Amino acid sequence: MEIRRYLQGIGTEVKNTFVQNRMLLSYDQYLELVEKEPARQARNAAQYLKDVFEYYGQVELRTPIGTLKRFRLFDCDFSDGVGRVAGQEEVQAAIYRILGNFVRNRQVDKLILLHGPNGSAKSSLIAAIESGTAAYSRKPEGALYRFNWVFPSDKLVKGSIGFNEKVTGPSGEFSSFALLEGEAIDARLQCEVKDHPLFLLPKHERRRFLEKLLGEEALRPVGQVAPGQDAFNVSDYIANGDLCHKCRQIYSALLAHYQGDYLRVLRHVQVERFYISSRYQVGIATVEPQLSVDASYRQVTADRSHGSLPPALQNLSLLEPSGPLVAGNRGIVEYSDLLKRPLEHFKYLLVASENQQVTLEHFTLFLDTVLLASSNEKHLAAFKETPDFASFKGRIELVRVPYLRRLSNEQQIYDQQLSRASLGRHVAPHGSLVAAQWAVLTRLKKPIPERYQGDLREIVDALTPLEKLQLYDAGEVPDRLALGEAKDLRKHAEEIYRESDTYPNYEGRSGASAREIKTAISNAAQNPHFLCLTPQAILEELRAICRDKSVYEFLQQEVVDGFHDHEAFVGVAEARLLAIVDEEVRDSMGLVSEAQYRQIFERYVQHVSHWVKNEKMRNRVTGAYEPPQESLMVEVEGIVMPADEDRGEFRRGLISAIGAFRLDNPDGLDIDYARIFQDQFRRLRDHYFEAHKKQLQHNKNNVLKVLAGDQGGLSDKEVAQVNETVATMNTRYGYCRNCAKDAIVFLSRKRYGN
Repeated sequence: MEIRRYLQGIGTEVKNTFVQNRMLLSYDQYLELVEKEPARQARNAAQYLKDVFEYYGQVELRTPIGTLKRFRLFDCDFSDGVGRVAGQEEVQAAIYRILGNFVRNRQVDKLILLHGPNGSAKSSLIAAIESGTAAYSRKPEGALYRFNWVFPSDKLVKGSIGFNEKVTGPSGEFSSFALLEGEAIDARLQCEVKDHPLFLLPKHERRRFLEKLLGEEALRPVGQVAPGQDAFNVSDYIANGDLCHKCRQIYSALLAHYQGDYLRVLRHVQVERFYISSRYQVGIATVEPQLSVDASYRQVTADRSHGSLPPALQNLSLLEPSGPLVAGNRGIVEYSDLLKRPLEHFKYLLVASENQQVTLEHFTLFLDTVLLASSNEKHLAAFKETPDFASFKGRIELVRVPYLRRLSNEQQIYDQQLSRASLGRHVAPHGSLVAAQWAVLTRLKKPIPERYQGDLREIVDALTPLEKLQLYDAGEVPDRLALGEAKDLRKHAEEIYRESDTYPNYEGRSGASAREIKTAISNAAQNPHFLCLTPQAILEELRAICRDKSVYEFLQQEVVDGFHDHEAFVGVAEARLLAIVDEEVRDSMGLVSEAQYRQIFERYVQHVSHWVKNEKMRNRVTGAYEPPQESLMVEVEGIVMPADEDRGEFRRGLISAIGAFRLDNPDGLDIDYARIFQDQFRRLRDHYFEAHKKQLQHNKNNVLKVLAGDQGGLSDKEVAQVNETVATMNTRYGYCRNCAKDAIVFLSRKRYGN
């Protein structure tokens, strides 16, 4: 590789990117840009953040607990999924709604406080917003601009710096100093607050300029825009904002020296594109629960040579603001664990959150930022008891962030963690399922039957923690219920899910946090008894957590009808793991296939359909039309139908369920009997398992012998069958030889007692 040519190629690419992104502009060039895209360039922080949500799009999720909209911002595709937030769609919608209110009200007048138990993803939600905003700022749609004051060198300008009518340099005559190269610039003063470049237009001219570009309705007072009118709202910050203290001093000094020549003042303005960055604290700043003020200032001339500044400024006492509020202006300021700070250290937020102002000793900072904060429930409850809470209440938007209560969402968290790269060893299947199931079970509360009427009250009262989990996640209902009861329960799943939302001790406030489960998984990866990270090792860690009641507060809850019985939940997770492993092993051995279940059930449904319609059906062999086979229907119903169910009602209920599926799916999708009749398929599988139990035990023993290197007494055919079984477990389910052996040993000991 020729290094010089390599670097020249990089240099060309960087320069082209710099020009294409329009990194540096003169002021007239910037106003031309505003003319082309006024709505983009006239956004305040709330409008910008709302556009971030909308830029990444959203998807509609149909769940048993209602239809939800998920903002893809929280999928973090811009960072290859790193930082993805599982679930929490309702929280996402709440934040977006609040941002919409800010936009409609033309000002950010409240602090958004995310509250919930420790480890419920409050910080993760904010981090996803911040990283998404940073990525968006690098897109053409997300371009942001600030300005600097530029003063040319004595070598370029004869006489007083910046006061000649024309400036001549290597590139000829300049109407602006904005694009001068480094050697030609003697001083360059940044605006630390990142004042909007439109502030350089006099206020009345700024409003006329924006009205011309966006229409009069864009600047009408709140409440005077016609209902339903989807016009762009120019915020109070853009319409009425002004230069910061330092920039106002510079502007006034230059205007005085130029004897009121506004255009000559603008020659010193260099408009610069900037990118949001949490790493470099540009447009994003995080305030930790520390005991210090969040904004300060220093005198510029105190540590800067007077000779590097133009004469017009040397007699000024320029004060340079700094701190998180300054760094986060034009973007986001995050207050991590806000309520851990003493009240006196964030009382300034009373004014900052409502009026976007912070008063310092010598001047007032006027801000344009969205204030996001987090707090756990204990600190919030204590804060509500203080006399000052009444003052804060109207200036805070509370957004509850509970623990996840849907298994599939919780499992996504651990799927991200369970990778060979992060844990250093092969990961056996179902580890995330075991961890997620136990975590969600610890968070569920016993339903309140008094909230329901009729037979539903008894059904809800009898729900077990596992049944409630399955209802929330996939709309599964207990096998014991008749079809009508099952339908009624599914219909009220959302009501059950939200029944404690208004209670202080709501469902999802207590239980195991994802942070604690992640630690358990990391510990399980170091278990010396397993060569792979197995769900069995994770179960051992969960049992260890249950023994440490003094550390984990949720373990001290009183058991109520099986709820909060966290040790028993480990057994529940283990039982479900055994059922899954058993089915996978049976399938890998080729004993009973899913296709066989489907064929039997589909044939049964055909006979039931003709029976309900009182029609004859054609015999495939003889071609004659005959009544549906009662013996076949009775045989299948003896397996899949609850013992106390009426045969006729059961059959009619099946056909009604198929009809309901057709209504919900009018696009002609093939009927998925396994999805519609999950309980019946489960019973069918269990029946066939019992019929093949002895053969299954024999085959498992053969597998264990081969995996242990002991093939004595086995025929070549049996050895080949074992190798085929292990290969199927690998390709179809992800087991290696080590964890396949662990799984079969686990299954044999726990389910077969050998």
